[in-house]
Amino acid sequence: MLKTLLSILLLTVLTATASAQSIKPVTLAKGLDHPWAVAFLPAGQFLVSERGGALRVVQANGEVGPPLDGLPAVAAGGQGGLLDVILDSDFARNRSLYFCYSEPAASGSGNSTALASARLSSDMRRLESVRVLFSQQPKVASQLHFGCRIVESKNADGRPDGLLYLTLGERYRQRDDAQSLDNHHGKVVRIGKDGRVPADNPFVGRAGALPEIWSLGHRNPQGAALSPDGVLWIHEHGPMGGDEINLPRPGANFGWPLVSFGKNYNFTAVGDAGTARSGTEPPLHQWTPSIAPSGMAFVSSERYGKAWVGNLLVGSLKFTYLARLELTRPFEGKVVRETRLLEDLGERIRDVRQGPDGYLYVVTDSANGQLIRLLPAP
Repeated sequence: MLKTLLSILLLTVLTATASAQSIKPVTLAKGLDHPWAVAFLPAGQFLVSERGGALRVVQANGEVGPPLDGLPAVAAGGQGGLLDVILDSDFARNRSLYFCYSEPAASGSGNSTALASARLSSDMRRLESVRVLFSQQPKVASQLHFGCRIVESKNADGRPDGLLYLTLGERYRQRDDAQSLDNHHGKVVRIGKDGRVPADNPFVGRAGALPEIWSLGHRNPQGAALSPDGVLWIHEHGPMGGDEINLPRPGANFGWPLVSFGKNYNFTAVGDAGTARSGTEPPLHQWTPSIAPSGMAFVSSERYGKAWVGNLLVGSLKFTYLARLELTRPFEGKVVRETRLLEDLGERIRDVRQGPDGYLYVVTDSANGQLIRLLPAP
């Protein structure tokens, strides 16, 4: 009996170890300056944003190209700079893309998160027809909490509906703004690809409310992903503890800074010291201590086995790992298990995406940042 129990225990340990070691990182490119996001070009190249203000094409063989021309002025500094980038779902036809960045004020020291559209030139050397679709208001003098993840919206059947979501931080010292509808701080906004405001946004026509707002009460959301049935998932940084995964719904209030599972940096309580409050939405999942999450992606590929399909991936900046989160059901439900991957790299994971080839890719946040493909381990 004892021998049987020991055998079961050993098998359990080996299974857990195998799960933690089930991917093999292969570095495709090095020397990237604090890369923030990666997108996948049709011919196998990559489009990588660098926080300092450069957007580069990385060839399939890992050759890093020069910065693209045509970017607007970027207020690079602190957490600000050139941040997320995504391709339009019809990029192969229209060559359109979207990027967000810290936009400097026309005068003075203020800045805010902005979202722009552009076309990539046929020679992949410059951006053309750059147009700012949205600018977070008001601008403030801060280098913190820009948020800045973009997701293209889709219907429940998976077809693009012409809309975009953008996550926005509360700019740190403006945290109380997250509870007010007369500003964009600490919000998720929803706009058309042409910059228009959708008529069915929850606060359209409400006096004193900005019509772009989709949800409020967020702190600093740096990860966002869409499930196959069109549900938006985000995660956001808590203070000391209380990093959260949330599902923004139209008009929903996610509580910051009234409630939190974390504490202020001076060890005092947040809000009324509670983790729940009437009229606010509880997180789907929370991390205490904070992992400093960044980047978020669902796994839809069977490259890593069927058990991975429907899992959620989240990068950790603080503890330098990639979290594989298994849910109650594929693409939905609560987090039932977390496995830490890539811990041996010792790299801050800034972004994670699934490529069109079904493989997973991450970029690492450092002055010598890397673009890495994750292969199934033998």
